[in-house]
Amino acid sequence: MISATGRWFRRNRKGLAIGAGVLGAGYLAGQYVLGKISEARERMGSDRVARENLRRRFEQNQTDCTYTVLALLPTAAEDILEALPVEELTKELQKKRAERLARLGAGEGTGSDLSSISPSITDDDRRSLSSFQSDGFVRASQLGESTLEGAAPSPSPKRNKTQLWNEVKITSITRSFTLIYTLSLLTIFTRIQLNLLGRRNYLSSVISMATPPADASTIRLEDHDDDDLTQTLGNDFETNRRYLAFSWWLLHRGWKQLMEEVQAAVTEVFGSLNPREDISRGKLAELTLQVRRKVEGDTEEDRKRRKWLAYILPPREEEDHLLEESGVLGVTEPSTPQTTATLRHLLDETADLIDSPTFTRVVLLLNNECFETLVQQCTAEAFKNPQTPAPQSFTSVATIVPGADGSEPKTKLANVLAVMARQAHVIGNGTAPPNIYLNAMEQGVRELEAFAAVMYSSNFDSELLDAEPKTQAETHDRNEEPNHRAKPFPPHVMSAVNNRDD
Repeated sequence: MISATGRWFRRNRKGLAIGAGVLGAGYLAGQYVLGKISEARERMGSDRVARENLRRRFEQNQTDCTYTVLALLPTAAEDILEALPVEELTKELQKKRAERLARLGAGEGTGSDLSSISPSITDDDRRSLSSFQSDGFVRASQLGESTLEGAAPSPSPKRNKTQLWNEVKITSITRSFTLIYTLSLLTIFTRIQLNLLGRRNYLSSVISMATPPADASTIRLEDHDDDDLTQTLGNDFETNRRYLAFSWWLLHRGWKQLMEEVQAAVTEVFGSLNPREDISRGKLAELTLQVRRKVEGDTEEDRKRRKWLAYILPPREEEDHLLEESGVLGVTEPSTPQTTATLRHLLDETADLIDSPTFTRVVLLLNNECFETLVQQCTAEAFKNPQTPAPQSFTSVATIVPGADGSEPKTKLANVLAVMARQAHVIGNGTAPPNIYLNAMEQGVRELEAFAAVMYSSNFDSELLDAEPKTQAETHDRNEEPNHRAKPFPPHVMSAVNNRDD
């Protein structure tokens, strides 16, 4: 039996060897395939985790942008409200009215004069002036009250009633429009700042995770209480502090340049209108568009070439002064070559982004959304149902005039001015309730988030060279054309943004 089995193996040893080889090769090939499948699964899982982490960080970054805008906005809004004091002008009008009534009451007027002033007209006049007051801006109101009570007023040129109403007209419209432009620029500039810093921090965290520690056996106890702040600001806190301080320029200087341009445009467009005149919603929208054309550009090509950099970032020679005025240089550590080089890199890339056509396009869409919201608010408050009593303006005459032949109704321009005076406080609102203008921009302009996503997820390779000092020739000169060192935006993003209707 044993000898027979041995002879069988000897006769079939070649076939057995081949079979064993095939089985072995098949086993090894199977193990190799299973290993590759396992590696692919692990890699897909890692990629999915990385994408989820990137998405979570990006979404948190956009939320931080919103809260940052709300925190910074009152700084500019307070200065704009103080520079364009509609409430003080209204108080002066109330004072003139009170003096006139006092003279008539003291017998300076004839009996016919007294009888011509009915109680309804007096109440209407009072309501028209008080309609300009805003519950959200108490300081100007209190200042006017103290003036009426006998406090020493600041010297100002004597103006008659017509001049005061004309100034109220120009000031109230200029104030609302200036706040809209300031809010739009602050929103997109904050997105640029925090997304560039968020990108640097994300890359830093990826590199730190990929780099093994020098001593893996050491147990490190770390405090993660500031993880949310670090996620937004990154690890180079000194550079980030200085970079974020550059929002000071728009909040304290940029809006002044905008206000001068807006005021000149408003005076040219609205200057010939009498506040007693009737105005329709279509006419209001048309006049608003005329002002925007004078500020942003008359033609589409002019609007594409509109530059906003001077309102957002200072000239090179003003940068140190900005850091001093913002209080950064006095409380931070001295600059190091690394800090200076990194800050220069961030400012140059920011300037390139602001000078890009995509930035101009997104700002145009943000302005469209804000001005549309303003016109809607004016329509809702000033153009009320003709059967509903509306705030009076100059006289007791009805201020809502139904259009002939079913045309759209009209209202007195003074009603619109009163709404705009109140809306200025809504535009500059940085606390609860939510700012409806900021919400309209963030929800209605998808290109804003797309613009932020491109900044957050591109130019990773340039960050690796961030630490290398740049020569003077390599840095961006704001007085010249931008060098656009940053990578161009992907074609599909440019197409999605540029195909959006105005």
